[in-house]
Amino acid sequence: MRNKIKQYLNFFLNNTQLYLQTKEIEWAHIYSDSIRGKKYLQSLPINVGRWAGNYSFFYILNRILNDYKPKNILDLGLGESSKFISTYLDNYLIESKHTIVEQDQNWITAFNDKFTLSSRSKIIYCELREKHIKGHNVNYYNGFSDKIKDNFDLYIVDGPFGSDRYSRYDIVDLVENFSFDKEFIIIMDDSDRQGEQDTINDILNILRSKGVIFYIGAYTGNKQNTIIASEKYKFATSF
Repeated sequence: MRNKIKQYLNFFLNNTQLYLQTKEIEWAHIYSDSIRGKKYLQSLPINVGRWAGNYSFFYILNRILNDYKPKNILDLGLGESSKFISTYLDNYLIESKHTIVEQDQNWITAFNDKFTLSSRSKIIYCELREKHIKGHNVNYYNGFSDKIKDNFDLYIVDGPFGSDRYSRYDIVDLVENFSFDKEFIIIMDDSDRQGEQDTINDILNILRSKGVIFYIGAYTGNKQNTIIASEKYKFATSF
């Protein structure tokens, strides 16, 4: 009986992984179609997947930047999304600003040696620290609340390093300061993981307590991305 259960579980897991990988291939085609005609994106060397966002992530990001033209963008975690947004700033979003928060000074130096960000993209260094949230050890950006004061309309949550529970919880500090009529889009990468799900649940509870009308949607490939959006941006949850 134990062997039969093990065989069934292996069959289920293998088929689930195959399904997710098939979805990812589909998203790769959808993403490629979505940037057709944008030479500045077609020629941009970005590495999709692994630690970076997957194809569903970049499809969503492209649609949001193109369709909604956010004026003030917060990008948690310096990387491929930072290249993508910065390239949009230099070619399309000529009035937008882009703030990047990064935990590793060595990575900032290495990144800047290989890629030149837009003059309207700025990097803020916040050292990685650990604190307790609801009985769990959680990574966080030291000094984040003091350094991040602007009113953003797009929040991309792909940093700091993930935690097993209540992961990337710095975004919660910002959501707690939202007014009931705040217009926003939050992209939570890796939302298939328990830690990110914890954080999403707390964000939703805060929004409900404030009476904020919001919409939520998930995009699944070999990773999952969750979008939480206000009324103005509700169609971002179903692109």
